[in-house]
Amino acid sequence: MTDLPSGLKPLELAHHLQSQIQRGHAYARSRKHRFRWKSVAVRLTTLVLSAVSTIILGLQNLDPWTGTAFSLIAVVTVVSALEPFFAWRSLWVLMEEASYRFHRLEDDLSYYLASTPAEEVEGERVREMFSRYQEIWDSLSSRWLKFRDNA
Repeated sequence: MTDLPSGLKPLELAHHLQSQIQRGHAYARSRKHRFRWKSVAVRLTTLVLSAVSTIILGLQNLDPWTGTAFSLIAVVTVVSALEPFFAWRSLWVLMEEASYRFHRLEDDLSYYLASTPAEEVEGERVREMFSRYQEIWDSLSSRWLKFRDNA
């Protein structure tokens, strides 16, 4: 996070903030997609391995199959342990929330700029929106650390 540059006219300041919000949103969006994919992959892998091992256990009198089933159950246990360790689902949801908040801030700023003549754009109002921008990053960073500490 950076401070707002000084010496800019309020409208230039608003455009600078818009570009920062867009970068923040792009970051959250890319991370959100990555975490969602990993979370879904782990869940599907767990589901498939559980189903296959259960089916194999149902085949009686086949010692090699029983051994395979027990091996798959062990693999399911390991795969199931990955999700809480990496917290992909939690991080995905966190990025979803950050995307929402960046969108909302961007909409507020865009509306303000569209509804206010350029010469009437108030620097203080833009600074308030920048403060909201920093709050989004502060919240995202502290919650990210919390998820990683719990892993």
